[in-house]
Amino acid sequence: MRPIGSGEELERRRIRALELLKNGLWPVEVAGRVGVDRRSVRRWKAAARAGGKRAVRARPTPGRPPKLAEKDRRRLVAALIKGARAAGYPTDLWTCPRVAQMIARRFQVHYHVAHVGRLLYALGFSPQKPARRAIERNEEAIYRWVQVEWPRVKKTLPVGARRSSSATKQAF
Repeated sequence: MRPIGSGEELERRRIRALELLKNGLWPVEVAGRVGVDRRSVRRWKAAARAGGKRAVRARPTPGRPPKLAEKDRRRLVAALIKGARAAGYPTDLWTCPRVAQMIARRFQVHYHVAHVGRLLYALGFSPQKPARRAIERNEEAIYRWVQVEWPRVKKTLPVGARRSSSATKQAF
């Protein structure tokens, strides 16, 4: 699995590790300072010994290049945070088909609906189910009922009484 970071960042980390090794630190110490496994440091050391600094330089990222540029991904995140209503949808619920439509409209890039979930996950979003609430819901009335009415109607034990585990069982 490829480590997190751009190719340039990873290259800087490898070169820093090699410099620390030249300064006389052990691979275990270098690994702790650079934040990698000791085996990675040893692998970089062997590669540098065989091919010089060229051996630890950044290479192009394998795989197909992303359809959306980094700048467009940031714009997509900003649009998603604003909400679906701001994007012209009747409700504030983002679905994969809606996100795919919005990407196609704004960025002229077409993603398959099944891939949009992976894209959203890579951007830091997680699937969430909206809480179902009545449109007529009155939060103030609910709060008042919980604070005033609920304590009045709730059954309570007399002060000092202890509930036993057999108190709730019925005799047959």
